[in-house]
Amino acid sequence: MQKVKACGVLVFRKEPRPEFLVMKHRHRFDLPKGHLEVGETDVECALREMWEETGIPQDSVQLDPDFQYQEVYYPYEARFGSGFQWLPWKPPHKVQRYTFDPLLAKLERYFQERKLL
Repeated sequence: MQKVKACGVLVFRKEPRPEFLVMKHRHRFDLPKGHLEVGETDVECALREMWEETGIPQDSVQLDPDFQYQEVYYPYEARFGSGFQWLPWKPPHKVQRYTFDPLLAKLERYFQERKLL
């Protein structure tokens, strides 16, 4: 099986209320993410994919360099989203057990440790 690297970004906003952005797929949610192009850094890829999938300009977000999350999995088919939506930040989250929930749990701990919310 050929290895493919993809990068994404979890977009979070505090105002008007704490929410995070998800891409809507037929039976699941996902991050705005996609394949790394030749010569791109992980951050460049993540920001490009965010813009391509949501229309959110790259210069309108502020990245937290201290928070990163890596996940390895084996997709069995490519799927295209049907838009995006903002979900309320109300931990503990039960979005998707094996993919999204571990990321959101790590982010919740990060927020608590740094008293960010």
